[in-house]
Amino acid sequence: MKVVNLKQAILQAWKERWSDYQWAINMKRFFPRGATWDILNLAEALLEQAMIGPSPNPLILSYLKYAISSQFDDFSRDLCVQSLLEIMDMFCDRLSCHGKAEECIGLCRALMSALNWLLRCAAFYAEKVKETLEQVAAESQLKMCLERLQKMLSSTKNRALIHIAKLEETSSWSAVEQSLVKLGESLNSLSNSPLRSHADDCISLIKSIPTMLSVHSEQLNKIGFPTVHAVVLLEGTMNLTGETQPLVEQLMMVKRMQHIPSPLFVLEIWKACFVGLIESPEGTEELKWTAFTFLKIPQVLVKLKKYPQGEKDFTEDVNCAFEFLLKLTPLLDKADQRCNCDCMNLLLQECSKQGLLSEANTTNLIAKRTADREHAPRLKSAENANIQPNPGLILRAEPTVTNILKTMDADHSKSPEGLLGVLGHMLSGKSLDLLLAAAAATGKLKSFARKFIKLNEFTRHINGEGSKAASVRALLFDISFLMLCHVAQTYGSEVILSELSPPGEVPFFETWMLTCMPEEGKILNPDHPCFRPDSTKVEALVALLNNSSEMKLVQMKWHEACLSISAAILEILNAWENSVLTFESIQKITDNIKGKVCSMAVCAVAWLVAHVRMLGLDEREKSLQMIRQLATPLYGENTLQFYNERVVIMSSILEHMCADVLQQTAAQIKFPSTGMDTIPYWNLLPPKKPIKEVLTSVFTKVLEKGWVDSHSIHIFDTLLHMGGVYWFCNNLVKELLKETRKEHTLRAVELLYAIFCLDMQQLTLTLLGHILPNLLTDSSKWHTLMDPPGKALAKLSVWCALSSYSSHNKGQASARQKKRHREDIEDYISLFPLDDTQPSKLMRLLSSNEEDANVLSSPNRSMSSSLSASQLHTVSMKDPLNRVLANLFLLISSILGAKTAGTHTQFVQWFMEECVDCLEQGSRGSILQFMPFTMVSELVKVSTMSSPKIVLAITDLSLPLGRRVAAKAIAAL
Repeated sequence: MKVVNLKQAILQAWKERWSDYQWAINMKRFFPRGATWDILNLAEALLEQAMIGPSPNPLILSYLKYAISSQFDDFSRDLCVQSLLEIMDMFCDRLSCHGKAEECIGLCRALMSALNWLLRCAAFYAEKVKETLEQVAAESQLKMCLERLQKMLSSTKNRALIHIAKLEETSSWSAVEQSLVKLGESLNSLSNSPLRSHADDCISLIKSIPTMLSVHSEQLNKIGFPTVHAVVLLEGTMNLTGETQPLVEQLMMVKRMQHIPSPLFVLEIWKACFVGLIESPEGTEELKWTAFTFLKIPQVLVKLKKYPQGEKDFTEDVNCAFEFLLKLTPLLDKADQRCNCDCMNLLLQECSKQGLLSEANTTNLIAKRTADREHAPRLKSAENANIQPNPGLILRAEPTVTNILKTMDADHSKSPEGLLGVLGHMLSGKSLDLLLAAAAATGKLKSFARKFIKLNEFTRHINGEGSKAASVRALLFDISFLMLCHVAQTYGSEVILSELSPPGEVPFFETWMLTCMPEEGKILNPDHPCFRPDSTKVEALVALLNNSSEMKLVQMKWHEACLSISAAILEILNAWENSVLTFESIQKITDNIKGKVCSMAVCAVAWLVAHVRMLGLDEREKSLQMIRQLATPLYGENTLQFYNERVVIMSSILEHMCADVLQQTAAQIKFPSTGMDTIPYWNLLPPKKPIKEVLTSVFTKVLEKGWVDSHSIHIFDTLLHMGGVYWFCNNLVKELLKETRKEHTLRAVELLYAIFCLDMQQLTLTLLGHILPNLLTDSSKWHTLMDPPGKALAKLSVWCALSSYSSHNKGQASARQKKRHREDIEDYISLFPLDDTQPSKLMRLLSSNEEDANVLSSPNRSMSSSLSASQLHTVSMKDPLNRVLANLFLLISSILGAKTAGTHTQFVQWFMEECVDCLEQGSRGSILQFMPFTMVSELVKVSTMSSPKIVLAITDLSLPLGRRVAAKAIAAL
């Protein structure tokens, strides 16, 4: 057969659309055996024909690929390999493709197969180097292979394209990994060290491809991290009973977003704990902080240890953090003085017990601190010597809690007296608060409360009882009732409520607490049916209180008496108002109420507090006088066991109950000095000062200091309750936008994020759903978004969005946020109308193959241009946060595509940069899934965003469409 022109053969193949193997068969038919393809310059002819049009011809390129993969697996033909490597030189460092997304994905695949071929080639020559006769030639060939590998992989763009191919074809990537292993084995015996190190460089570049996005540099020039400090303070002050996992995740989120090195991160947690210990008000709050520091935070660190730390050992980071902490001598000395013990020593022992420190490190750190304490100022007062240090008491209380829970599990009917002894012991001194703090910090408070509710229910059952059994039953009812009230006031009523009570079986105490117990922010109606039980029972109770010299105990149904007392008090009050009863009679009645069981006095005052609120100024006197009577303990001979201890708890309960109403009525009631602390963080706002001024002055003070203290946290919480979410968020954002110095704005963002943790979900919805859209769409406000405040606001917005989204997906809302009254929550579904029928249109869109220009970049804001990964993952758009995020990204997308640019465009760029900066590797389900795919091509036009890594970071590579969009954007760079 005559030799035809090579060009004609290629054109004929293209016209007839030969497949690659047909092409190989026909070529062998067209050309005689004598002529090798190298002489005919086949590769160059194919390349020349493939590159004629505006985009490469995939069919002709496939012939070249076929030729390479079929003919040149025989690496022993050195010259052939050399010529191929020279062909690679032509395109390796300037690959681009401006065609359809499919062609760009084809380019990714081709690059990966070229990489595999080069690796196999390098492995072949690395083996040949071992043969003495061919060593020099093999070394030269290996060097050429490694140079091409280096050239191909040193381009981030090429690595990004291979990253996409790896996700597109996992089997081909497995082949690359196998070739890598072979090459590694062959290199082990290589004596030529320059070649060896060159090869190692190439191997590490290939191994870095799967983790291209996870490399973040840590902040090494900073030592203080106010966000971590504030999050820990907030948790210790307001949420001791909260579970540890949400706190751990929130702290990890802050660590990731701010790129905080591990030792400094742990150091900041300890610093916050010591500051909390030093500044906590005396009494219960101090005990709470001690439990938080010595019991809860070690547990938090144990959970942090389970997170992947990379190469580093977490125990080494903890040791390093303690080394730094030892240098803060004044802080440690002050804490030691406050707690009257060596806090560091106890803390180190606790951490060592939890496996957070090695024994050698613990001993070393304890020795250093002991030497330091020699020079510490001492309080040499005699009274100080008698005070038992709280940390030691808390650490001892923790196992006691477990023992008490076991005791409470036993059958109460068998030995009620024994149980009473245990409870009486709990009531003495500050034992109760110590035990409750230890239980709260270790997550046992809920089961503690359940056991007391069970005990309270047990006292309902009366079997023919004598006077001794009756007094034991009365005491068990009283102590359990008082303890539950105390727990509800100290730790919040949600600790007591059971998740699932069978219908119709709600325990008495839960019913009473929900309907009758005054709490901050809860308004009770004194005429509510719950205060109006069966009239015959009320009359019997009134007669009993009025006629007998003291309360009877035998056969007494205490829960009924507690529910009837409110109506009885109303009768008695009316009789007093109308002079039917004298003051002496009232004294006798109140003595009867509080003489045996204190719970009745608590129930009576609960109703009186609700009643006083409804009265005019001149009508309150008798009600307040009655509260005073009930609050004054009775010191008679005939009181039941543990009366003094019970009165202490009762007085504390009554003081908390009356605080609100006394403030509103400007009345004074002297509660007996019980040794219990007065109400901490009460009545914080200055009188006659507008709340906006309070907000700005507290924020300015916090910003100057550089950290949030627990007192300020409580003020912010009160203001958030009082002003509402929008008012709070809007005014704080205004304060942020006033700052003009870069370091101040950064500090403000770190503090604001921590303040927003008071109610992150709702504040995020307001920030992203109202405040940002207002700023971005109103041209008169664009000037406020200039750098640095605009950049800082972008950072704050991303941090809040990421935190809310991650905790929201796990359904974590702290009890503090659940109980908040939310009158100011918007209806986000009607506020942001999205096309909820999208998924059905989506399926049509995805089944059609027009994913080229008209679908992926249509200029109008139609449905196709708002297609985002979240819709392909079918994320629910009924959820307010998802809805707000989807709308925000639509707005950002329209700003990027708009013809006018300004500071708002710059803001969008900062927002996206921060998103990329905070991203985790492979985090499908990040907020970027709400970004329309069309935004990618718009973003790449912005100079700072036009890098392959950024494109990989902002597209969802778990989706085929995401990979096509990414490949198209990167190939065009």
